[in-house]
Amino acid sequence: MVSRQEDQARLGQGAVVSAAGQDANLGTTPVREGYAFDEQALTRWMSDNIAGFEGPITVEQFKGGQSNPTYKLTSPSGVYVLRRKPPGQLLKGAHAIEREARILQALGQADFPVARVHGLCTDDGVIGSWFYVMDMVEGRIFWDATIPEVSADERPAYFDAMNATIAQLHSLDPTAIGLGDYGSPGNYFARQIARWSQQYLDDTDAGRDPNMDRLVAWLPANIPADEGESSIVHGDFRIDNMIFHPTEPKVLAVLDWELSTLGHPLADFAYHAMMYHMPPHIVAGLAGADIAVLNIPTEADYVAAYCRRTGRDAIVGYRFALAFNFFRLAAIFHGIKGRAIRGTAASAQARERAASFPELAALAVAQIPEGS
Repeated sequence: MVSRQEDQARLGQGAVVSAAGQDANLGTTPVREGYAFDEQALTRWMSDNIAGFEGPITVEQFKGGQSNPTYKLTSPSGVYVLRRKPPGQLLKGAHAIEREARILQALGQADFPVARVHGLCTDDGVIGSWFYVMDMVEGRIFWDATIPEVSADERPAYFDAMNATIAQLHSLDPTAIGLGDYGSPGNYFARQIARWSQQYLDDTDAGRDPNMDRLVAWLPANIPADEGESSIVHGDFRIDNMIFHPTEPKVLAVLDWELSTLGHPLADFAYHAMMYHMPPHIVAGLAGADIAVLNIPTEADYVAAYCRRTGRDAIVGYRFALAFNFFRLAAIFHGIKGRAIRGTAASAQARERAASFPELAALAVAQIPEGS
């Protein structure tokens, strides 16, 4: 299991970068200071462990702010991606790239769209930390949920592709694909609410918020009756965590499995559908967009399509699940605010996230049904 601090750090980096701020995270750069490794040692390992590999390699580092440093490896035999634990002292259980490799391998064998993993190395002696190597998937990443890059006529097909992909994930049997022990089944909402509530209450530096106080009380008292449902969940399923085909409305690979576990599928779907309520200056979202003019499916139609694909008549507690997900994200921003106050998160991004905390808490409360 990952630590609370690590979970927060990962969501705080990956889940809260607005579409407008993505330019700095696109593409690659020369390997940054402190992140270099023995490229000859890696080349030898790849020669021994990856079928068909031919050296030498050229190494670049992806600009994105992943908690696990990620590199592009170009060689005569193809282009690969390396994900590693960061150098230095780490929290126990943090940066569990072996979990990432495991779920990617299992999902790939189940014909779910992920990058193919070529190998996992748990020997610190090769490049200084554990790592795995996977295929480089070429395609398009959309940072803006309105998908301005495609025509209005095409947009419904892209949303349908996302919907089909998350429905496929939640329809997989974890035990059948070797992931029956990938997390703790059952009581997902209760465990998550308790965890993030405690983190919010413990961080006195960041202060209290009346909307968060209401959520801390309301959420555990209103958990839907079907709490026992469990499936593989991604944890951060957003449009900008998917690689689409270069020209077609098809998802080629779902990225960033750091938060994956066994959990409630409706929590995972509601996190994805939260885009309909999310201001784009916080995370890629559709709030304020004229979805009718853009020819984007309505939220009701999008939910209905997921239900049809997963054999449901409806989603019981959908508003609850939305409130929970906004609450969880607000708790993460609250933690970032506390770190900014303590001087351990001094970046401009950290300050922007801290400033958005009250807005997220208010959005969470807005999902509570009237009279509840």
